[in-house]
Amino acid sequence: MSSVVTEFETELNTRHPEPKEPVKAFPETNTEQTPDGAFRRQRNLFPVRFGEGPDQPKAEPGRYRLLGAVSCGWARRQLIAIRLLGLQDALPFVPLYGRDSQGWRISASQGDVVERWGSDRLNSFYQRTLPGFTGRGTSPTVIDIETGTVVTNSYHTLSIDLETAWKPFHAAGAPDLYPEDLRQEIDLLNQQLFDDVNNGTYKVIFATNPQAARVALGIFEARLADYDFRLDSRRYLFGDRPTDSDIRLFQTLSSYERTYRPRLAAILGDANVKHLQDFANLWGYARDLFQHGFVDDRELYFLDLLPGPSGEYVQGKSFANGLTLPSPEESLAAWQEPSGRESLAGSPLYSGPGSGGSFQLWQFGA
Repeated sequence: MSSVVTEFETELNTRHPEPKEPVKAFPETNTEQTPDGAFRRQRNLFPVRFGEGPDQPKAEPGRYRLLGAVSCGWARRQLIAIRLLGLQDALPFVPLYGRDSQGWRISASQGDVVERWGSDRLNSFYQRTLPGFTGRGTSPTVIDIETGTVVTNSYHTLSIDLETAWKPFHAAGAPDLYPEDLRQEIDLLNQQLFDDVNNGTYKVIFATNPQAARVALGIFEARLADYDFRLDSRRYLFGDRPTDSDIRLFQTLSSYERTYRPRLAAILGDANVKHLQDFANLWGYARDLFQHGFVDDRELYFLDLLPGPSGEYVQGKSFANGLTLPSPEESLAAWQEPSGRESLAGSPLYSGPGSGGSFQLWQFGA
């Protein structure tokens, strides 16, 4: 068990002064709603891209820090990419934890951010970047350690930048997660993955209209059925090579049974919500990725699958708070069952998302 988990246990269990304002468990249900009671996620405030353009920050090892909560799927997506590409030293990760009405806390025991800038609040970096900022700083956020300002909080595009703009710093033999011949297809599939799967669970949990929640669940499960068929003859979403899209799908699948599904079932009824195991190909695919570098001990702790050094699990600190779950030991054993998918290859050609629905791919913009 890594030392960061030991320190996380301490930080998560440390009592802090009560915030001046009452903490709402799910503030999104009050601030990110459409008129008909459906959930519409707020936009990212700093959609900046790394690159070589005149207004773009250049990839520079050691210059930036990735701040994120390991329990947050948007941040874990970046951690998976960083690990697969070997960028851990080039873009150091500093954990966030304990979000309350004053925003996320920054771990003081991991990295130099708090000591250098004298604040353990993520929002202080947003305020330094945008004076008068009163919103919600989000996970993940990349900051410039030299200026103490936010560079980007666009989890939509950050992994793509790690796969492209940061390519000169990839480890030898790192996979090409955004191959040029598949980029347009990956972009199309990623849009659907975000709308209906990654954000799909939140559209149920944060809906204030029961009908909106039921519709969101129907779309979510329809997408899983589609991907289940797609993966019947393909090891990965695009055949024989993992891509950025696989990271995004795994992000949700790995959290589903012990985080999202219990809350979906509490909202809509247990009999009305499918299990990941109901999709045999998808479940085998998720186990295959799980067993081949898509998680580490730190992430397993926050997925409630490994205990901390004290023997305690993180259970109850997420959407499943107060709900009955299978034992972590049984869940971990299930994830470790062989997937039997190593011999699959398959074609990247498919009739669904990532194809534009025809032989001619859609073009967006000029």
